[in-house]
Amino acid sequence: MPNQYTGPTPVRSELPIPGQGGKVNSLGVEGYWLPALDGDARARAIYLRHYSAYQYQDNRRRTLFVGPGEKMVLMTVKCDALWVWRKFISDAGQEGINCAVFRNEGDTLSSLLVSEACDIAWQRWPGERLYTYIGDSSIKSVNPGYCFKMAGWTSCGRNADGRLSILERIDTVEPDA
Repeated sequence: MPNQYTGPTPVRSELPIPGQGGKVNSLGVEGYWLPALDGDARARAIYLRHYSAYQYQDNRRRTLFVGPGEKMVLMTVKCDALWVWRKFISDAGQEGINCAVFRNEGDTLSSLLVSEACDIAWQRWPGERLYTYIGDSSIKSVNPGYCFKMAGWTSCGRNADGRLSILERIDTVEPDA
């Protein structure tokens, strides 16, 4: 069974897709996320406001913001949220697809954005483990990672120096026989 969001009604105007029973937003796009490019100026601006944004010591201007490896950059239709997936060889021994950045500056429920981003990742990387790091001391929430947890993610440990929580989500959908 596909991952179904069962929380409160999301904040967006929805219209049925004729003949499909699905939902689209007012721009005719199904779902919240659209693909973007690493280096898209709008995406980069959101990234630079993220707590984990890397700042060059020599203050050079950043053009690309996603590290090496296979990547997927997503932005919401309103350009008020950013998600970055990366598949790379982790020095920390983590396996799977890494959520390198998630920042929501809009009024859409974050757990809904997280859930949809997972579905998109599994379309590209079926069955892969999804994981992320949460900088507990950098998050204003009293429950860091709460939106991930509400979208079905679970805690699976801490990084080597103990500063970051690691959350994961495993695809529970059985492949077609």
